[in-house]
Amino acid sequence: MVQISFVEESKKQHDIEIDEGLSLMEGALKYDIPGIDGDCGGACSCATCHVYIANDFMDKIEPAQPAEEDMLDFAFNVKPNSRLSCQITVTPAMEGMIVHLPEKQF
Repeated sequence: MVQISFVEESKKQHDIEIDEGLSLMEGALKYDIPGIDGDCGGACSCATCHVYIANDFMDKIEPAQPAEEDMLDFAFNVKPNSRLSCQITVTPAMEGMIVHLPEKQF
């Protein structure tokens, strides 16, 4: 289990543990993290699992693939650290990761 913290726009923090090998989105859905909808079920065909990865952890995750980059065009308020949480597989290197939630999903 890997501890990940999801932080809402209001600063409310949700500390959860996600099994290694699951996606950030799967973990967020399991714990009903507000603002993570995952409408496409993780198929990278929507942008309802958009998150901001804390800069300290950007080098601990795989870079976005072209399909994810294209889908981020549909997300609200995209930033350089924007990612789709369905495309990030949880690894031990992500222990303590902070994930910020956008104000809204498109």
